[in-house]
Amino acid sequence: MTESSKNSLMQNVIVCAAFLNGFVIMTIELLGGRVLSPYFGTSVYVWGSIITIFMLSLSLGYLWGGRLSSRNPSHGMFAAFFGLSALLSLPIIFFAEWTMTQVFLLVEDPRYGSLIAATLLYFLPICFMGMVSPYSIRLLVSSEEHSGRMAGLLYFVSTLGSALGTLLTSFYFVLWFEIDTIMWGSVAVLLLCGAAILIIHKLPVREATGVHRYEN
Repeated sequence: MTESSKNSLMQNVIVCAAFLNGFVIMTIELLGGRVLSPYFGTSVYVWGSIITIFMLSLSLGYLWGGRLSSRNPSHGMFAAFFGLSALLSLPIIFFAEWTMTQVFLLVEDPRYGSLIAATLLYFLPICFMGMVSPYSIRLLVSSEEHSGRMAGLLYFVSTLGSALGTLLTSFYFVLWFEIDTIMWGSVAVLLLCGAAILIIHKLPVREATGVHRYEN
């Protein structure tokens, strides 16, 4: 594989990863209402807590991802965002019930109880997912004049993924699958994105002399 073809392939993978990241974010957010409802209900307070935590964690993710992207950005770090997001999503599967039970017993007001539970379960994984968009822009931008076009493309793709994730999760997934099954699917998608980025990054590059060069 030539270096130009590898770069083109990597760009496509990054764009697809941004799309899937947006898809997973909205899938997890919609499932949040189902996860919290047995303990805190489905009132506007619960959804207000979920939306607040997701917006706050995404905003901090955008900020930190942008800062990290200015410090020697690498595809390995980019792939790590997906791996950490997947890892930090596992407590939603394994410890959600225990976490909400403890919060429910300690906090009587369902408004603050749902806010605390949403923070404990969703803040960290969504924060790392928020880092994906600004970091992916930095990896795709080859020159200053391309920055606006790439930023527009990445946010378009990410938002499109979020819209599709909202539609499919609310219309179909919650009817066909259990919550934990959907969460496992989301974790698998994140891991596949990280693995695809690492695999493409490690592909050998054919030099003009015919010698293969491997990425470190």
